[in-house]
Amino acid sequence: MEVVAAGYARDTPVPRPASRPALQRRVADAILEGAAQVLAEGGGETSMSEVAAAAGVARATVYRYFPNRQALLEALAELALDDAGDRLSAARVDEVPLEEGVARAVRALVEVGDPLVALLREGAAQQSAGFEEHVVGPLRRLIDAGQAGGAVRDDIPSRWLVDALVGLVASARASPRRLGREDTVAAISSLFLDGVHPRRPTPTQAPTS
Repeated sequence: MEVVAAGYARDTPVPRPASRPALQRRVADAILEGAAQVLAEGGGETSMSEVAAAAGVARATVYRYFPNRQALLEALAELALDDAGDRLSAARVDEVPLEEGVARAVRALVEVGDPLVALLREGAAQQSAGFEEHVVGPLRRLIDAGQAGGAVRDDIPSRWLVDALVGLVASARASPRRLGREDTVAAISSLFLDGVHPRRPTPTQAPTS
């Protein structure tokens, strides 16, 4: 005897409730991935239609999951900053010498990739409490330790130096000329370190007779 679910025609498949949340997560992830890509490339001029195209969904679908741009940025911030925090924590950037700590920090941020760059270009990362906790905190401890040990110039506030390091990562990732990951890490690290090392006093020129 064939059993037909109440309220459904004979040929109508009965939906499986457990499958819908998984599908919703996949769609939301696709939208966030597409948003990260186009926002990292286009910044504030990127439209929700471009986000939809990058995600491979209809514009209406984007608005169904994220009713406005702010909701999309908040979800992207949670994704990117949690990832950045996990990577920086695992890298133990403030437990190693300055040069190694900077390289580890840069590598961690580079590996977060487009989601972090998108937030920085939008100015959304700096407005999130998670940015202070997950990104600024570990980097500031690294810089503070360097300043205390004399490896980092102390005439510039550590927060300025943190912002400079994060800005270098964002600029390098957003550049149309991309290097390989390790070349990118090396380039950013050396450029940053060249600027933060204490300046040596200029030798006094010996008087001529």
